[in-house]
This record gives sequence, C-alpha cells and structure tokens, in this order.
Amino acid sequence: MPRISGAQDLQAYLDQSVKANAGLESAAAVLVEVAAAAVKMSDLIGLGQLYGRLGASRDSANADGDVQKELDVLANEMFVEALRAAPVYAVVSEELPEPLLLDPTAHVVVSMDPLDGSSNIDANVSIGTIFSVLPTLPAASSLDAHFLQPGRAQIAAGFVIYGPQTSIVFALGANATEIFTLDRSDGRFYHAVTIGPIPRASAEYAINASNYRHWEPSIRSFIEDCARGADGPMKRNYNMRWVASLVAEAYRILLRGGIFLYPGDQRPGYADGRLRLLYEGNPIALIVERAGGVATDGIEPLLDVVPTAIHQRAPLVFGSAEPVRLVARYRSDPKVSAERAPLFGARGLIRG
Repeated sequence: MPRISGAQDLQAYLDQSVKANAGLESAAAVLVEVAAAAVKMSDLIGLGQLYGRLGASRDSANADGDVQKELDVLANEMFVEALRAAPVYAVVSEELPEPLLLDPTAHVVVSMDPLDGSSNIDANVSIGTIFSVLPTLPAASSLDAHFLQPGRAQIAAGFVIYGPQTSIVFALGANATEIFTLDRSDGRFYHAVTIGPIPRASAEYAINASNYRHWEPSIRSFIEDCARGADGPMKRNYNMRWVASLVAEAYRILLRGGIFLYPGDQRPGYADGRLRLLYEGNPIALIVERAGGVATDGIEPLLDVVPTAIHQRAPLVFGSAEPVRLVARYRSDPKVSAERAPLFGARGLIRG
C-alpha cells in the first residue's frame, strides 16, 4: 500500500534544519547514520530466530555488569561502525566500559544504548536504540569529560523503536519532537507526526510492580492511590502498563500521555534506579520536554543533573505534566504521602 502522498523524508528534513541553523550539521549527520544503521537493524530483528538466537546470553557482561545478549553485541558493533562515517569525536555505549575515540577532528560526542529492552528480544516485543548528541568541550581534561554535561546541553537526542513499525523519534536543535517511520519499500524514513503537546493528564501509569516491596514510602503511596482508582484521592480509575522496554513505554506516552516511573529503591545498587543517565534518561527527557511533557529524577528536572560518571544511573519519572509533578509532591512533602494526599481528591489535580 502507498504511504501518505507528499510526506517529507528524513534527509529533506535534516537538510532544511541545517539550512536554518548551520550549527546542527554534525548532529544531522549523526542522525543520517543512525537511521541507516536502524534500517539494517530492523531487517535483522525482523528475521527473529530465522537468523539465530538473537536473545541468547553470551559469556560476557557489559559495562554495568549485565549479561550481554547476542543482539546487544551485534547492535553495538553495527552502530559504532555507523558512527565512524559521521563526524563524531567519541562514543559512549552501554556495551563499552570506556569511551571510544573515533575522529579527533570532530566536534560532537554520542552516547547510546544500542539495544534497549533486550529481555524482550525473543518475545517479539518492541525494542530499540537510544542516542544522545553533545558538543565537545574545548577545555575537557579527559575523554570522559566531554560526556559529563547536563542533558540540556544535548544538540540532538532520540530513539529508534523496532516494532510493528520501525520509527525514529528525535528532537534536533531547538525543534519539536518528530517521528519519522520507515517505508520498507524503499528503505527510507518519512515524516509521520510532530509530537505534542503530550496530554497534561492521563489514566495510565507504567512501573515494575514486582519491586513494590523495595520502593520508598512516597512511591508506594502514589501507586497505591492510583490503584485505588475512583475510590481513592485521585478520583479516577487507572490502568497499569509495563512493557520492560523503555522505548515502547516512551513511544506510547508521547502519543497518548501517561506516566513512567523507574525510581531508586532499597535493593543493593538500586538507590539511583536502574536506568543510565547519559544514554537512557537524558535523551528520553529531552524528547519528552520538547513534546510538552515533564521528566524528572522524581523531584527535580532530569536535564539539570550534572553527570559525574559515564555509566551513572539515575531515577527517571516522565510523561504527562500533572502526574509527574504530583509524584514530586509526594516525594518532597512528607505530609502528602503520609496523609495519602487528602487534598488532591477535592482539587482533582489529575482530572482529565
């Protein structure tokens, strides 16, 4: 079937953006190479077990100690090789223990999670690639230092989602969050939708409820009040979602609202949550904010956090403005969580 007539392709959009702002040229070149590698990755994922056991575990671990899957390693190799064709000074990846120097003459660095949601590889659930583009720092004292910038310094950020459609979701420069979808008939991405504003309220929340016993009291209180539905202080019924794929959760929230929570908890090593700040939290936070949503560490805007390590973890709460800000109130005001938010029922802060 033919696509919508006249849809702009990705290259034309990038050319137009660079014409309006020449400072985006390097970031646009990164997007070109990410998109080209994503087409190959989409084809590979589409083969599933016809290619082999892409979800099989290797006898190796990534920089954070997670067991690597076959597709984790293949994706890392594929995207690193793609970035060699772009003007990229260095790259940080979830699958690399240290930054990798690529082009000493270039002026941007890239952080990436080459394969997000790897636990879903063999389950035919949407998985993805997440990326962030930062400017190099002339006064940087080490390779790491170029990456240790707050998320607001990002020139571009986004993700590719490999699902029923393969789409690249990104924000470039000061532009809005855009979605371009792959037309497999010619291997090119075409504009599908400009995102925003994300609905300010929603009746959906996403959290891994199996960690309930480890959450701090304020997070328990918020989720319990959502679960109480119309009988509780929220005064509306909620649905819980959990895909265990950050890109899938983000894509849904960008299109129809909701809230995603991956807070820190009491498990050893999880005080700062599970997600990595540079190549998961910050890129998602940028595209959510550009779409009119809110992204925090549970209290403060995530994009204001100054990283101290390339594989640093950070709590992440993002989505519709009202519930995200309400979580911050549960966490910052002991009376709110202790009293089970009695004021919110009357004031209807999450009423649609």
